[in-house]
Amino acid sequence: MQRLSAPSVHDESEYQQMLIPPDSERLALRQERDRLLKERNALDLEEARLEQKPSGLAPASEGWFVVNVRDAAWRTHADFGATCTFESREAPFPEMGIRIRVLTPGMPNCMYHAENAQEDFLVLAGECRLLVEGQERALKAWDFVHCPPDTEHVFVGAGSGPCVILMAGVRKGDAERILYPVSELARRYGASVEARTESPEEAYAKFPESRPEHPRHDALLPWDGS
Repeated sequence: MQRLSAPSVHDESEYQQMLIPPDSERLALRQERDRLLKERNALDLEEARLEQKPSGLAPASEGWFVVNVRDAAWRTHADFGATCTFESREAPFPEMGIRIRVLTPGMPNCMYHAENAQEDFLVLAGECRLLVEGQERALKAWDFVHCPPDTEHVFVGAGSGPCVILMAGVRKGDAERILYPVSELARRYGASVEARTESPEEAYAKFPESRPEHPRHDALLPWDGS
């Protein structure tokens, strides 16, 4: 085995340079260190300012915050239930979408679709049906659903009262893609497009917009009176 020998006298200056960078490099290293420290300090975000909207509180600036679901802003749709998104146009969540959806029996949460991003769901209260990849599953409180990218799915309220679902999904910005396939199963619940499309505008063209309003079943929801 060849052994590494110590540097000769002629190599000493080069050897020292390997151990101790010249002044210009040390200056560059200090500047890079300072830059990283500033970036780290910039991550110490201040508390976001919550603003009263027509249907509740929503963030009006970037930063961390705490808000109760009962006090947060909601939007209600005649065909797709009520939604609390926790974010706002002034302070959107760029990396992850998270929301609470309230569905009445027979009501889908959206059109049957598949996204190129992971989505996960947890039923918090009530009952619903999961339509997934052409199959139908009955869900109840505390059932968890994992959808890898490109999983076709939609939820439909079931049982005798409102269903509450926690929904979370990764966001990919400009790389995000969504597909609305034709599904005979979803059509039974009014949740299928008539023609395959990748355009949300086309998929929801016939539906009215949501309105700023809390769910209409507050007396039956888990956070009422808590």
